[in-house]
Amino acid sequence: MKQVIGCVFILFTIPILFIVQDAIATELNSAGSFKEQMSDFIELTSLPVSLPVAMKDRNGLVFSEEYVEWREPLSLSSIPLIARQLFLESEDTGFFEHRGYDLAAIVRAFAVNSATDDVKQGGSTITQQVVRMRFLSPEKTYERKLTELFYAAELEKQSTKNEILEMYLNEMYFGNQVYGIGAAATYYFSRPIGELDVAELAFLAAIPNNPSLYDPLRHFDYTKKRQERLLSILIRNGVLTAKEANLQMKIEIKLKVKKKENNYPTYSTYVLSELEQLIAKSEGLNEKIAHVGDESEKNVLKMRIKQRTSEILAEGPIIETALEPIKQQRDERMISSLLNSEGLQAGAAVIDNDTREIVSLYGGKGYRKADFHRAYQAVRQPGSAIKPILVYAPLFESTTYRENTPINSGNICIGSYCPTNIGGSIYGTVTVEEAFRRSHNTAAVRLLRMIGIEEAFEFIEPFKFKSISKKDRNYAAALGGFSRGVTPLELAGAYSGFIDGTYKSVHAIRSVKDRNGNVLYDWQDEKIDVWSSATVSIMRSLLEDVVVNGTGRGISYTTSYTGAKTGTTDHYKDIWTAGLNDRYTTAVWIGTDHPQSIQWVSDQKIHLKIFSTLLTD
Repeated sequence: MKQVIGCVFILFTIPILFIVQDAIATELNSAGSFKEQMSDFIELTSLPVSLPVAMKDRNGLVFSEEYVEWREPLSLSSIPLIARQLFLESEDTGFFEHRGYDLAAIVRAFAVNSATDDVKQGGSTITQQVVRMRFLSPEKTYERKLTELFYAAELEKQSTKNEILEMYLNEMYFGNQVYGIGAAATYYFSRPIGELDVAELAFLAAIPNNPSLYDPLRHFDYTKKRQERLLSILIRNGVLTAKEANLQMKIEIKLKVKKKENNYPTYSTYVLSELEQLIAKSEGLNEKIAHVGDESEKNVLKMRIKQRTSEILAEGPIIETALEPIKQQRDERMISSLLNSEGLQAGAAVIDNDTREIVSLYGGKGYRKADFHRAYQAVRQPGSAIKPILVYAPLFESTTYRENTPINSGNICIGSYCPTNIGGSIYGTVTVEEAFRRSHNTAAVRLLRMIGIEEAFEFIEPFKFKSISKKDRNYAAALGGFSRGVTPLELAGAYSGFIDGTYKSVHAIRSVKDRNGNVLYDWQDEKIDVWSSATVSIMRSLLEDVVVNGTGRGISYTTSYTGAKTGTTDHYKDIWTAGLNDRYTTAVWIGTDHPQSIQWVSDQKIHLKIFSTLLTD
């Protein structure tokens, strides 16, 4: 009874719809634009959709894809004519003639639906289907159907027929979280739509009518039968001859389902984190945060950064990176094989000396996507690995000291702070080179006091260590005794200043582009001078001496130059090596997530083996 009443109601409503529409059109056209007036109360704003995010390595190859829904929007002109005809002939033969809805089709649907308790036949035009996909809920009620008619009429006034057809072909659901015929082509056949034959296109066209029933991964035979029915429709409507269609029906359909690219999760995870930084800087949000004193306002701005990042990701950008895939794969394999003790972990970063780009990252043994990332999230005390940038380079910049200058490496106490050397060794007067080579703690603290704490810390400000704060400005800092510390990526970036005396923030992202290839974001950082050429020359010599004669003996030479500095914290809880050769700059931390002594790592020189691996192509 309910269906009969609904049917009668709609049948009476249809002529009213025409009358009201014509009346409204006449009235509004006399006052101005029908399109603008109608838009005031029917706002055709589509729901946001999430497009795939593609990350490319330095060779332009996709190595990672991030998506919930697989979409690949195409222009109508790039969709083969036969693909368009398959849908037009089977779904809406009068598409180019009607005004958004087909009265005859609606009446036929009512006749079928009035005989059952369920709404099974919709009589929908392609325009109505677009309205349903873009603007309305999927509920099947007569009230919703009436709203759909109004929206379809308005959509026809705001868009051309070709625009509506393009929307339709790009937004239909093809099952398995795939939307649009372009995405369906690459998902089910791993080829662009332009490379598919008629049989394959008809096979895809069979799916949207009932994506569950015609899911080719679960019900291939059902999909094939519907494909044949669609080809028969093309025969009936004169699009194909019987011979042509029968030939296509006999072609074997071979699916080649697209696999989601998810290579190098260590690198791709960092890229997404860096993207947030890039957007924040590019849109001035970081600068606003720096000038806001109120914590609640800062939190609002931080939330805005995350919101903007989500918005950009939803648009399906292409992120071009500096990843060296072969090196990344090799580094992960070699480092993991050296971490042969239960619980032993590492974090590392490798920077290209020429471009200052991040080419390889190590997030930890057994790293999986979204795990704790030890390359950029593990903040650890750096030990003596901090001495080159906080003590010795500032020493050469601010004094007349050189590598052969004698210094006092004897015991020292500053107030209650009395540092000791490794193993409790006591030294007297030595050269700067000797103190550096053997990593004398007493000499480093004495030199820091001579330079001045504030002055020394000014030298490392360009490196923007996120976890070093005002409270770390004390003499223990000379030995890496910070309240928190630094990350392997931060330390590697700081050491890049010893390439040529200039510093540029290191990044993995080269550019972020939209799907048309337009650049949305890229880093605009300029190199700045941090060390004089004289200081660089001395520091490179000292770092090389460590490899040849000091705590870095065992590091392999892979180019004409290799220099490094090791660092160890109390009780061997953290072991570091940082340095560079002619090609790369790197830093590696070794330790455990729950700090404990790993002296045996130092004894077996595992940190030096890993460092050597990182500097190898």
